[in-house]
Amino acid sequence: MAEKRDYYEVLGVSKGASDAEIKKAYRREAKKYHPDLHPGDKAAEAKFKEINEAYEVLSDPEKKARYDQFGHAGVDPSFGAGGGSGFGGFEDFDLGDIFGNIFGGFGGFGGNSRRNGPRRGSDIRQVIEITFEEAAFGCEKDINVTKTEHCGSCGGSGAKQGTSPETCSHCHGTGQVKTQQRTPFGYMTNVGTCPHCGGSGKVIKEPCASCRGTGKIRVNKKINVKIPAGIDEGQTIQLQGQGEPGERGGPFGDLLITMRIRKHDLFSRKGFDVFVDMPITFVQAALGDTLKVPTLDGIVEYDMPEGTQTGTMFRLREKGIPHIRGKGRGDQYVTVNIEVPKNLTSRQKELLREFEGDVGTKGYKHQKSFFDKMKDKWR
Repeated sequence: MAEKRDYYEVLGVSKGASDAEIKKAYRREAKKYHPDLHPGDKAAEAKFKEINEAYEVLSDPEKKARYDQFGHAGVDPSFGAGGGSGFGGFEDFDLGDIFGNIFGGFGGFGGNSRRNGPRRGSDIRQVIEITFEEAAFGCEKDINVTKTEHCGSCGGSGAKQGTSPETCSHCHGTGQVKTQQRTPFGYMTNVGTCPHCGGSGKVIKEPCASCRGTGKIRVNKKINVKIPAGIDEGQTIQLQGQGEPGERGGPFGDLLITMRIRKHDLFSRKGFDVFVDMPITFVQAALGDTLKVPTLDGIVEYDMPEGTQTGTMFRLREKGIPHIRGKGRGDQYVTVNIEVPKNLTSRQKELLREFEGDVGTKGYKHQKSFFDKMKDKWR
């Protein structure tokens, strides 16, 4: 485990610095390394936590006195420096402390140490709708997100400008209070959240007018989102550090944006392939034709051979959706269906009957009836 730096060195002040100098130095350093200014920067996040830890000790007269005398051992419980006698400061132990250390607060024992530490902010989830083409080729969208941010007036402390939160006098900054209850087996010590500070260890006597002492404000923020080419329905983009702010110096959550793609009038999609149905006339199917086929890139020509049957599918290579990872594209599959004309004139009907009489069965492949196929199967 890395050795901790001197708290005075962390804040950039001398050991004899006054409370006002310590407070001023803290604000300067905290502003410099605040997570809002360095989203996703782990080094800045660690520095910000170190600054908060140093200020928490040096702003508390009792902790500062112990630190000046014993160094880190005077304020770190892991060193056993609790001022106890005979057993190295262990005469105040209770079952909650023991189970909390062993089980990490599981099942309701000793969870305050975890609750009082840095906590990551919540994620924000949002759904946006885009067109078929925007999903295929990518785009940029500006979206409005309502979220919480640190109050600019108090820097997130919740205290009126020129003041700072004070150490809770009931729990002495621990965020915990102990109560004893007499039982047939002796005294049972219970540890709970301090009701006066809500477990924060700090009390705000003069709240900030802008945030009413919460240290946070609700804002409507416009965020630019880059949507990659090839994204599909239901897929989610993650923007790190754009979610809700953390607690007690914890990192911001993320903004998770899920795609909803509008249906297209012509195209449908399966993976990276595009499908389209195209009507053709009987004459085109019989004689063949150069079809003008709609694609995502515009109209392309395809030479359809004569004698094409309805339901035939042909492929246009590399005319589908670009792959979201890597190069290349899917294909486009075109299904042709013969469209039977309606409301024919007498002359048209006469020509069709004449055509049918001339062709007979010569121009058609003989197809067996259902009953012929059944006879073959059981023969």
